[in-house]
Amino acid sequence: MFKINEVLQYEQILYRILMVFDYYLLWIKVHDDKAFPELVEIAELEQGIEDEVLKRAADPYSDITTVIPEAGSTAQLKRDENYAVIKPLVELENCYEPKARGKVVNQIMVETGKTKQSIYRFARRYWQRGQIPNALLPDYKNSGAKGQKRRATTTKLGRPRKYMPGTGALIDDFTEKLFRIAIERHILTDKGKTFRYAHNRLKDIYSQYFPALPEEELPTYWQMEHFYKREYRQVDKIAAQAGEIKRKKDIRPLTGTAAADVLGPGMRYEIDATIADIYLVSDSQRSDIVGRPVIYMVIDVFSRMVAGFYIGFENPSYAAAIQAIHMATTDKSGYCRQFGFDVTPQQWPCIGLPSALLADRGELMGHQIECLEKGFGVRIENTPPFRSEAKGVVERAFRTFQQAFKPFAPGVVTGTKIKKQGDRDYRLDAKLTIQEFTKIIVASVLYHNQYHVIEDYDKAADMPTDLPNNPLAIWNWGLQHRTGRLKKPAAEHLRVALMPRTRATISESGVCIFGVYYTSAELLKLGWMHRGKEVKRPKSVEVAYDLATADHIYIYHGPNSNDYFVCQLATRSRQFSGASFWDVWQQNDELKQTHADAKLVADEQKRALERQVIEVVKQAEKAAPKHIGLSDAERIRNIRDNRAKEKGKERKERAYKPVEIDTSKSAQVHYLSEPDDDLDFPDFSDQLFKEDDDV
Repeated sequence: MFKINEVLQYEQILYRILMVFDYYLLWIKVHDDKAFPELVEIAELEQGIEDEVLKRAADPYSDITTVIPEAGSTAQLKRDENYAVIKPLVELENCYEPKARGKVVNQIMVETGKTKQSIYRFARRYWQRGQIPNALLPDYKNSGAKGQKRRATTTKLGRPRKYMPGTGALIDDFTEKLFRIAIERHILTDKGKTFRYAHNRLKDIYSQYFPALPEEELPTYWQMEHFYKREYRQVDKIAAQAGEIKRKKDIRPLTGTAAADVLGPGMRYEIDATIADIYLVSDSQRSDIVGRPVIYMVIDVFSRMVAGFYIGFENPSYAAAIQAIHMATTDKSGYCRQFGFDVTPQQWPCIGLPSALLADRGELMGHQIECLEKGFGVRIENTPPFRSEAKGVVERAFRTFQQAFKPFAPGVVTGTKIKKQGDRDYRLDAKLTIQEFTKIIVASVLYHNQYHVIEDYDKAADMPTDLPNNPLAIWNWGLQHRTGRLKKPAAEHLRVALMPRTRATISESGVCIFGVYYTSAELLKLGWMHRGKEVKRPKSVEVAYDLATADHIYIYHGPNSNDYFVCQLATRSRQFSGASFWDVWQQNDELKQTHADAKLVADEQKRALERQVIEVVKQAEKAAPKHIGLSDAERIRNIRDNRAKEKGKERKERAYKPVEIDTSKSAQVHYLSEPDDDLDFPDFSDQLFKEDDDV
């Protein structure tokens, strides 16, 4: 019968209903500066209605429900601030009990520093005016104009014009409304429109309302700019013009640093990829330009040391990322020797897994990386979309390492590929191979780790002033005085654990993934490849595979096991020997395309065959006699005799008849070896009667 926020008039006093219970309701006097919520029996109110002393009344504060304060205005800020103060109190269900109410008020006083009088004043206003946040809007309509902008009524504010003709436009509420429309439509966007453009659009709108006004009486550029600077906060301007993504990435204030969130070396690695600003040539044919390589970097946040990297032509993906991670967790001495650098583990001590690995969402997400997280205890952290600044350490490293080769290397990206007259395409200047470029990066990484001085490194309070700001020194100091978080698993187990995984089916032919079959001695011992209905084998198993080669796969013993055995390529899949899984997928796609094309031809020929069969059947039905003269039983008894007759007829027709030979002609002789030209006796007359050479 009674509703929350309903206003009742009881004995000429207005009350607002705050809560409704089974037999009671909670109300408060609307116009009493010292009122508190009170419980009243519903039966008593129903009796008041019958006695005509209680009736429903209009809400005196109904207009505030539609008030929308200007964004960022003082009214909005005060409303939100005051509501946050009293929220614990107004959400208290037994706020009508003085003890419970007083306990919450005392807690609010401690947390906010507000006085008890202010808290009760805000709460009372909230209850009396409809229990909505707008109830806390300041009553500026009852205040004077101190500190507020002046309103022009009949005369334009400001000094009179000196050079421009006319008096100028009067800036009233309607004009300010048009200002807001033009500003919010054209300025407070990420479209990059100028203020002059927005002012021209304002004049277009203004002229539609006042078509008779001359140009000099329209609102000026300065008037609109003054309104813009006065009414809109700088924070709101920047946020609206930059867009949400750019604001978070490039504009928002930074209140912390990456090193402040880690205690020591190995607590967090950052991994990211970029496309190098240089074009390379082929190792085998230097005249072939192969494009720009992809660089993956893994960097320790605490020391800024490069733990590992990947340089190649794989697109940024999980396949390339795991190669960088594997290098970051293993000894790099052998890798450096391939490029002529004699490096000891003490010079590049990043050997082991970190506590956390921060990466982009797309690269290290899903079940593929779960083994690293659950099997080796590495926490995988992902950055939000379009937030490259969240990995600021590795992003800054990319700029540092590219600056090491850009001034010297040919084929460096220098801007647009659009050639002007006389310009040369920088791609044609490419001279370095992937091996030579990798050697440059390895040398740059070794210099960075051992000698590079980090100018803006934010040292902690316990770091000594004589500690050099280079990654190796910071790393070693952190291991001695902080905490070293690196875990050192077996290199081979880690390599296999980082490989992509999938479910493989098992049959008597072996283990099959992507249409490729594998076998091993373990499968034979388990009896999974034996034939017969009594053979028990699982339908599928979890396997890991190396994308670079399809010659082997790795079968895990169980879903939560890190133990595995190796399977070799089966003979029936020998066509994929030496191929990668990318080659396998490409061949499978080509086979499917070939099969689809052949299926179209087969379907067409199948229909032609069916039409031919139907035609033969029709002819046979036409040729069948209508009256046979024999009963059905007699026809059945004659089947054996009829078959014998047809068999004899067939044998006569299929009997081989040799071709008659014409004996009147000589047979042609076929020699097994080349015959001599002349089979007569030799003639020595030339040798006997020729003249002597000395004569």
